[in-house]
Amino acid sequence: MTAPTAPPSRELSPEQVQALLRRPPLWRQRELQRSVAIALLSTLVVFGVLGYVISRSTGWRDVQRAFLSPSDFVASFPMVWDGFLLNVRIFLIAEPVILALGLLLAVVRSTRSPVLFPARAAAVVYVDIFRGAPALLVILTLGFGMPALRIEGLPNSAIFWGTMAIILSSSAYQAETFRAGIESVHASQRAAARSLGLSNTQAMRYVVLPQAIRRVIPPTLSGFVGLQKETALVSVIGPLEATRQAQIYAGMTFNFTSYVVAGVLFIAITIPLARLTDYLLQRTAQRREIGGAV
Repeated sequence: MTAPTAPPSRELSPEQVQALLRRPPLWRQRELQRSVAIALLSTLVVFGVLGYVISRSTGWRDVQRAFLSPSDFVASFPMVWDGFLLNVRIFLIAEPVILALGLLLAVVRSTRSPVLFPARAAAVVYVDIFRGAPALLVILTLGFGMPALRIEGLPNSAIFWGTMAIILSSSAYQAETFRAGIESVHASQRAAARSLGLSNTQAMRYVVLPQAIRRVIPPTLSGFVGLQKETALVSVIGPLEATRQAQIYAGMTFNFTSYVVAGVLFIAITIPLARLTDYLLQRTAQRREIGGAV
């Protein structure tokens, strides 16, 4: 009679080991399922109660006809969409210029050289003026004032000056965001770069700026969201962007569903940016926790 043989051992591949390590423990999976179920139930209850209260109000039918008309939604969509494309074009043109100008202002304000004091003072004045002045006033001033000067060679387009006003206003905020990132880099980083023989310019370019820019990516993306909505302000000087097109349709039909169309278009483009910002903020926080633990 032969002795029973042990079953052959099964070795796990490195990929399977990594998958097991990444798998959360059983108690955490159950806690996550319980949290999701509670969140779903509470959301259904809240929105159910809210929908019941709104639908039972006396003016709901009038609001539904004025703002939620399916036929007017379909009829106004092409008109508002054409205007929304102008918003997108303004955003795509303004944002790269804002990033470049904001970074330049932040670097100038962070310099310590006495020779660059006039440039540093000019940057401080620029940021103080355009961060303090409302963007709407800047748009009105440039949109109506610059064409009235009739300067030879300067364009008179309202779209041009509206975009320029947005660039001037938003770059002041972006400069402060970049400057906060630069100042968050510890002084020892700059000192270590100088000890290796790098100049101040090289230390800023190769050591400080890469760390600073990486740290301000989440707030910069939040600025993208605000800038996309801010493009609607150019409508006050005449360009037919989404808000103005919605206003024109509402004036022709006495129905305000076109405003809902414009709002849906803006939300559709800002929500992905907002979720990307949340993801980057969460990933940054996790990396800081890991670094602190190490």
